Amino acid sequence: MSSKINNLLTNLNDQLNFIDLEIDNQSTRCEKAIEIILKTIDSLRGVLLKTKFKTDAEEIKFFKEIKPQFTSKLIYYNTIFKIEMKRPNGGSRIVKKYYNNELVKLKAFFDNELEFYKYYRSGSTYLDHKYFLRSKFDIKMSLSSYYFEADTNFSTSHDYKVAKILANDLIQLYLENNLVLIGSKDNGEKSQRKPNLKMIWTSPKVALIELVYALHTEGVFNNGAADLKDIAEYFEHIFEIDLGQYRRTFLEIRTRKADRAKFLTTLNKGLLKRMEDTDEGI
Repeated sequence: MSSKINNLLTNLNDQLNFIDLEIDNQSTRCEKAIEIILKTIDSLRGVLLKTKFKTDAEEIKFFKEIKPQFTSKLIYYNTIFKIEMKRPNGGSRIVKKYYNNELVKLKAFFDNELEFYKYYRSGSTYLDHKYFLRSKFDIKMSLSSYYFEADTNFSTSHDYKVAKILANDLIQLYLENNLVLIGSKDNGEKSQRKPNLKMIWTSPKVALIELVYALHTEGVFNNGAADLKDIAEYFEHIFEIDLGQYRRTFLEIRTRKADRAKFLTTLNKGLLKRMEDTDEGI
C-alpha cells in the first residue's frame, strides 16, 4: 500500500506544481487544483478499502500522518478559492482589513482546538488510539458534527482536524504574504540603502528563465508561496530585462534532447570546481 500511496502523493504534488507554473489567476488555479485533489483522494479511498491494516499502529499512522497530507491540500485550495472570490473590490485599506479578518478566523480555530493543537504539535501519542482509529471515537472529546456525516470507513474522529491544522498553516502564510505585498506597494520603494553598482544580466535570457523556474520549483522565496509570475517580474525589474514569453521558452527548454537544465548544470560544475580548487589551495 505504501508504494501506491507514495505514487499518488508524488503525482498530486507534481500536478499541483504544474498548475502553479501554468495558471496565474488564483481562483482558476484553485478550481483546477480542487478537481485534481478530489480525484486523487477518491483513488486514495479505493486503495484503503482494498487494504487491511495489520496493526493498530499502521492504521494510526495512515490517519494521523498520511491522509492529512491529501485532505489538507483540499482544505487549503478550497479556502483560498472562497477567500479570493469574496475579496472586496477597493483600495488597499479595505483589502488589508479583509485579509486581517480572515487571520482572525484562523486564530479562532486554533483557540477552539487548542487542546488538540497542543497534543498534535507536541508529538504526543497517548490518545492516538481514540483519535486515529476508525469507530473508536469518544463523544466526550468535543467531536465535530462533520465526523458523524463522514464515511467512517475512510475517516476517524480527528484526522480531519490534523488536515485542518496543516492547511491553516499554509492559509496563514498566504494571507500574511498578501498583506506584506500590499504594505510594500503602499510604502513604495524600500528606504534601505541600495548598492551603487548596477548589475546587468549578460548571459542569455534562456539561462535566467531556467534559473527562475528552478528557484520557483525549490520554493526559495516567501516559504514557497511566491508565484512564478512574481519571481519572473522581480528579476525583470532588478536586471531591467524583458524575459518575454518565458512560459513558452520553458516549453522549449523541456524539449531539449541533451542536457535540459544546461545552465544549472554549468553552475553546478563551476561551483564544484571552485570548491575543489579552494581545497587544493589554488
